[in-house]
Amino acid sequence: MNENQRAKLILKILNKIYPKTPIPLKHNSKFTLLISVLLSAQCTDLNVNKVTKNIYPKYNKPEHFLKLGRKKIEKLIKSIGLFRVKAKSVFFLSKQLIEKHNGKVPKTFEELEALPGVGHKTASVVMSQGFGYPAFPVDTHIHRLAQRWGLTNGKNVNQTEKDLKRLFPKKFWNKLHLQIIYYGRQYCKARECYGLTCKICTTCYPNRKSAIKIRKA
Repeated sequence: MNENQRAKLILKILNKIYPKTPIPLKHNSKFTLLISVLLSAQCTDLNVNKVTKNIYPKYNKPEHFLKLGRKKIEKLIKSIGLFRVKAKSVFFLSKQLIEKHNGKVPKTFEELEALPGVGHKTASVVMSQGFGYPAFPVDTHIHRLAQRWGLTNGKNVNQTEKDLKRLFPKKFWNKLHLQIIYYGRQYCKARECYGLTCKICTTCYPNRKSAIKIRKA
């Protein structure tokens, strides 16, 4: 089975298991989506949602966070990992949105990635989930799964993104990256499957006997 055959098979399995893919991070605007994605780095979506459900009803615009200041933002998000670094990013990101973008979230990769604390993966999520632009955000989980499933050699997340975009039609990207995340959390967990037990791994590699070694992102 070559990589194109595996890609078609994986797409078929994922579409059957996850016909619908709700966005896991709770938000009420493109701005709060951007903030939630930024906060989710090295943190679970569940924990981010738990924290932001008490924030967004009151603070949901760049002006709100600019007025709060870094120390108060820190207090609001202190249960999230790297909260001081993230509070700094949220503050200066909000400031830059007001000064350069009239308080609006820009809708280009270049402008998004120029914002404090926003890397390519965060920008890709906002472009995909916020603006509906075809993108394929690759985090460490998708990077790991793509290697297990024989879709990339795993050199780095940039290469994994290129490989996935090459193997899957653009029209599937936005839904597919969420399907892969959901599947990984439920069936192909980092310390449970090891490339040996879930449906995708056993279907793509029925003769695999030992755990697949993963290149870290």
